[in-house]
Amino acid sequence: MKLLENSQLEALNSALTFETGQYKMVGRVESYSCKMAGGDKKLFKTMNADSGTSPNDLQALSPPQSVNLSYSVSPVKGSSNDEASGHLCDTISRKTLFYLIGTLNASFLPDYDFSSAKSEDFSKEPSVSWVMNAVDSHFLSSAAHASYTTLRSQLWSAIDKEIVFSQSDVYSYNPDLNSDPFGEDGCLWSFNYFFYNKKLKRIVFLSCRAVSNMNPYSRDSDAHSHDALSYMEDLEDEDY
Repeated sequence: MKLLENSQLEALNSALTFETGQYKMVGRVESYSCKMAGGDKKLFKTMNADSGTSPNDLQALSPPQSVNLSYSVSPVKGSSNDEASGHLCDTISRKTLFYLIGTLNASFLPDYDFSSAKSEDFSKEPSVSWVMNAVDSHFLSSAAHASYTTLRSQLWSAIDKEIVFSQSDVYSYNPDLNSDPFGEDGCLWSFNYFFYNKKLKRIVFLSCRAVSNMNPYSRDSDAHSHDALSYMEDLEDEDY
């Protein structure tokens, strides 16, 4: 996976860190080409090493977050958990799964290695609009809501321009607590979304996690320590 240069995404990436008093929200938005590099080819061969398998073979995904949330938060009257578990299983090809895992590795190595991630650690979300609402809710319900309100339209416009929402599928990474590298002390919550345009062979990766200031995350705190406030001021001065 190759990180693609995009000045607008890079500027937004610098702004997606918010200090909220008790915790810090550390975000990133990056665009990747699905073209394989040297390490990618090795991982791809490993994932398809079993005899009789093909890159086009389908594997089962976990139910989308929209199903999990609708039944864990506000179940419909007269429904049952059997209905939730009865959601038709989405599938993913080995090749697309490789792209998602490769994107995680490209973004987080050497701190984390996602090579052993399984298809059930991922979900296909129902729509771009659902994901946008989910992301907005995380930011707007936090102390960062004022800053994010200024940033929001530029964020979604830039991602749409890079990936073309109408042509894209959206996946999320949702491992169980035992295998989640972000589930360590200090991480309060996280989200990881992949906007995948098969035609463009491109993925835009949008990720954020809330880290307690009582247990700060050294790597991302350093890597994303740019001054978001100055960027917000620049946005106010520019005519979009």
